[in-house]
Amino acid sequence: MKNSIEFNKVTKRLPKHLHKFIVKQPYTFYTAQNQAVWRYVMRLNVDYLSKVAHKSYLEGLNKTGISVDAIPKMEGMNRILKDIGWAAVSVDGFIPPNAFMEFQAYNVLVIASDIRTIDHIKYTPAPDIIHEAAGHAPIIANPEYAEYLRRFGEIGCKAISSSKDFEMYEAIRLLSILKEDPNATEVEIENAQQTVEDLQNNMGELSEMAQIRNLHWWTVEYGLIGTLENPKIYGAGLLSSIGESKLCLTDKVKKVPYSIEAAQQNFDITQTQPQLFVTPDFAYLSFVLEEFANKMALRKGGLTGVQKLIDSNNLGTIELSTGIQISGVFTNVIDNGTNKPIYIQTTGPTALASRDKELIGHGRTSHPDGFGSPIGKLKGINLAIENMFPKDLEVYGIYEGKKTTLLFEGNIKVEGEVITGKRDLKGKILLISFKNCTVTHNDTVLFRPAWGIYDMAIGKEIVSAYAGPADAQSFQDMGQVSDTKTHKITYSEKEIELHKMYAEIAEMRSKKIETKRLHLILEILKEKYPNEWLLPLEMYEIVHNLKTDLSGEIYKYLMQLKHNEEYANLLDSGLKLILKNN
Repeated sequence: MKNSIEFNKVTKRLPKHLHKFIVKQPYTFYTAQNQAVWRYVMRLNVDYLSKVAHKSYLEGLNKTGISVDAIPKMEGMNRILKDIGWAAVSVDGFIPPNAFMEFQAYNVLVIASDIRTIDHIKYTPAPDIIHEAAGHAPIIANPEYAEYLRRFGEIGCKAISSSKDFEMYEAIRLLSILKEDPNATEVEIENAQQTVEDLQNNMGELSEMAQIRNLHWWTVEYGLIGTLENPKIYGAGLLSSIGESKLCLTDKVKKVPYSIEAAQQNFDITQTQPQLFVTPDFAYLSFVLEEFANKMALRKGGLTGVQKLIDSNNLGTIELSTGIQISGVFTNVIDNGTNKPIYIQTTGPTALASRDKELIGHGRTSHPDGFGSPIGKLKGINLAIENMFPKDLEVYGIYEGKKTTLLFEGNIKVEGEVITGKRDLKGKILLISFKNCTVTHNDTVLFRPAWGIYDMAIGKEIVSAYAGPADAQSFQDMGQVSDTKTHKITYSEKEIELHKMYAEIAEMRSKKIETKRLHLILEILKEKYPNEWLLPLEMYEIVHNLKTDLSGEIYKYLMQLKHNEEYANLLDSGLKLILKNN
C-alpha cells in the first residue's frame, strides 16, 4: 500500500493484512463526464429518495460530507466520518467477502474507487463509488444501524466459506468488471456470465459465508424498512439505483417480512430483484443476525465445525474448552463414531493462541508443518485434564520429567516424557509438551519421536470453529488480492474531446455562461455525438431560464433525443428536476 494514503484514528486500528486491499483513490482519473454522471444520479436520488427513503438517508448525507455536485474525496469523507466513529477506504472493485466483513468490523466502509459509465447510469453490477459512498455512508449516521453494520462485520468475517465460494467470488468479480467495461466484447461477457451460472447451479449446500452474504444482500444492500404496505428504502443497492429505487416500491416487486429465511434466498447481481425483504425496524436486523450467529460453527463448535473448516480448505481456527485456539488449515478430524471429535490435525503453518493472542513460542515458525492433538477426556477418568489440580496431575502421571502414557477416549494414545506445560492467566492448563513422544490411534501412528517435540493442546471439547486466525498478527500474509484487476478505460480522442466539453459546461455553471460557445458545442454534438444525451441536458439546465433562442434550440434537440427509448426516461427525469428546481 502506498504511503500517500492517509490514515485517521479509525483506519489506524486496521490489522496489517487488510492494508493490501486499500488503494489510493484515483481522483484525478475521474473525467468531467464521470462527475456529471455522479451529479445526475445524486440530484435525482436526493429529490426522489427524500420521499421514499428512511429518514436517516438525507440526514446522513449531510453528516457524512457527501456532496450532490461532485464525487467525494476519501480524505474529506474521513474527516467527517471520524466524528461518528467510522472511516472509509478505497478499494479496487469487489474484495473477498471475509475481508469486506472484517473492514466493517473495524467501522470502516469499503468503497470501490471506480464510477459507473454513462451507459450504466441507472444500475451497475460492479461496485462503484455512487453505490458505496452515496448508498452505504448516509445510513451509518444512524447509530442503531451503524452498530448492526459493525456487528455484522464482526460475525460475518468469522463465517466459514466452502471451497467453491472463492471461485464464485472471482467469477462474479470478473463478470462485473467486464459488464462495466465499454471495451469488453460480447463473447467475453457471455463466457463470464456462463461461468457464474454454472457455478451457481453446482454450489451444493450453502456455506456459512454464502448464507451470511445473502443476509447482507437482503438488508445492507437491498433492504426495505417499515410495513409491507408502505416500506421505506435503506439498502445501498436501492439507494444508488435511480431505476430500481422506483421499481422496488411498485407491485411488480414482491415484499415479504424479513427473517432468518433470507439466508437461504440467493440473488443475481446482474438482474433487478423480483422479491425484497422488509424489516420492521433496525433493531430487528440485529435480532435476526444473532439468531443466525447462534447456528454458526463460531458458537456451536463440535465435529461439524471442524468438518466445515476442512471442507473450506482455508485458514481457520478452533477453540477448545480451555480457551486455547489452534489456527491453520485443517485437513483431518477423527471422531469416535458418535459425532464427537477425538483428534484434530492441521497441515502447514499453524499458530496457537489464547484470548486471541499468540502464545509465546507457538507461532507459525514453531509449527511449520502442522499440528495435531487429541480432544476429550482420558479413558475411564471422569475428571478432564483441564479441571485437574496439581495433585491430580501427579496422580495420573502428568508432571515434568515423567515418562507417561495417556489413553484418551476413542483410543488416542500419547506416550512420552513430559517436558513442561503452559497455563493461562487464571492458571488453567492449556498445553503440555513431550519429548520422545509417539501418538497413535489404534494402529495408526499420528506422531513419531523423530518429528521433535510434541505439543498437546488441552480441552475436552471444541467450543468454536471459525474462518481466519485467532491472532491476525500470526498470519499477516493471509487473504488474496485478486489477480483480476478492474479495467482502466482507454478513451479515444473523440471521447476526450467530449469530456473537455463537459468540463466547460461545469465551469459555466459556477462562472460566466458563454452563449456563443454553447451554440458551437450544440452543433458539435449534433454532428459528432448524436447519442450524447447528458451533456445537452446539462447545457439546458444553465440556459433554460434565459428565455433565449439558445434555450429553445437545446430543448428542441432534447425532444428529438427522446425518440430514442433508451434515453427517454432519463431525459424526462432530468428535465422535470430542472423545471422543479427553478
